[in-house]
Amino acid sequence: MCRFANSNLFMIFGVAIMVCSICAAANNNQYAAVAKSESDITEIETTLTLEQCIEISLRNNPAVAQKQWEADTAQAEKDIAQGRLWPEISANAGYMHYRDYRLIQPRRPGTSESLQFTDELVSGGVVLNLPLYTGGRLVNQVKAADFITQSTKQQLLFSQAELVFNVSSVFYSILGQREVITSLIFSQKTLQEHYRKTMELLNAKKAARVDLLRTEVRLADIEQRIIYERNALNITQSLMISLLGLNIQNKTPDIEGELMMIDVPAGLGRGLETALTNRQDYKSLKSQLEAQQEILNIAKAGRLPEVSLRASYGNRWDADSSEDNLIGDIGIFVVIPIFEGGRIDAEIRRERSRLRAHKEALRKLELHIRLEVESAISNIESTRARVGVMQKAVEQARESLRIEREKYDQGKGAIVDVLDAQSAMLESQTNYYRSLSDYNTAVAQFRLAVGE
Repeated sequence: MCRFANSNLFMIFGVAIMVCSICAAANNNQYAAVAKSESDITEIETTLTLEQCIEISLRNNPAVAQKQWEADTAQAEKDIAQGRLWPEISANAGYMHYRDYRLIQPRRPGTSESLQFTDELVSGGVVLNLPLYTGGRLVNQVKAADFITQSTKQQLLFSQAELVFNVSSVFYSILGQREVITSLIFSQKTLQEHYRKTMELLNAKKAARVDLLRTEVRLADIEQRIIYERNALNITQSLMISLLGLNIQNKTPDIEGELMMIDVPAGLGRGLETALTNRQDYKSLKSQLEAQQEILNIAKAGRLPEVSLRASYGNRWDADSSEDNLIGDIGIFVVIPIFEGGRIDAEIRRERSRLRAHKEALRKLELHIRLEVESAISNIESTRARVGVMQKAVEQARESLRIEREKYDQGKGAIVDVLDAQSAMLESQTNYYRSLSDYNTAVAQFRLAVGE
């Protein structure tokens, strides 16, 4: 009988080890598949629109992926807290070898069963442990875990919203930088054409050599500005690659789009009200505040008694005998805290202080959201006005340059006036495209600020 029991125990352990190995292998394959999918995107063959950039970044950005895993972790913590509400049933088995003989008492005193002595004892059984009353500690743990889960999911949503804003801002910066470089190249070509005309006038003795030197100086200045702006464009493109979460070694994605005056958001006048309703970071902090309240209740429950039901049922076998020795017990246990050195009071003070800190953090975020919304509205209004002003300035500078060049070609103007007009037109074009880029960024900033 004992040999049969031992063989059953070894079989159970063997099956358990096999199941664990299969589960571990399945989990490793799953994680390997996830890792492979995260590294699949290494090249981009086509140009990218703003919508495509946002889609790729949301799917591949490591910061968003980190928030997703944190949300999964919080969900697992919630499942763990809920699992503590259920009874815990476990099976145990063991083998003991003693140097001296131990006494195995009969199951019921006064029966015909005799006492047994053995130096090898095999045991096995089932144990039940059920919490009956914990002062609300377990229930509050579930509530706190639920609020934390909600908070992490809201943080994930806000992280996605921030990523959308960052991608949009960099996207508009790239478009604006390209237009600035285009303006510089156009101005360079114009000056080169003017340089050739000045050379012809100089050969015909209708212009001074100083006019040619001044044109060369202005050409050198534009060339160094082109180099500077192209370097800034390369840095901005690298920032876009980082936001997209791509690993591209030899090729930079081409951004496809056009700067234009997009519509002003409809909810511009009620931005703060919308922000406090929609902002996911504000909701996340409120969920953290609710979770901290439940954690405070858990600390207070430490003063209350705990009541649990415990039961066990099993058998013991003598290694040299086939006789069963069934054993079992059931009982209710109460644990009452009497003295713990002030630990419970200190924990309550700690959690109450954390709760008050969370309230102040929530009030701080409300003030910060108000500032963000007001700043976004102000940026939209100012950049929209700048676009209108600079658009007119570009038209005026272009006409001024045309007039000064005609005057110079007819011998009635000075080279300084032509170069000044060329510089004014370049500056007005540069400021126009940058203000247009800033306007689009300001609209995206407002949408982030109000939680759209």
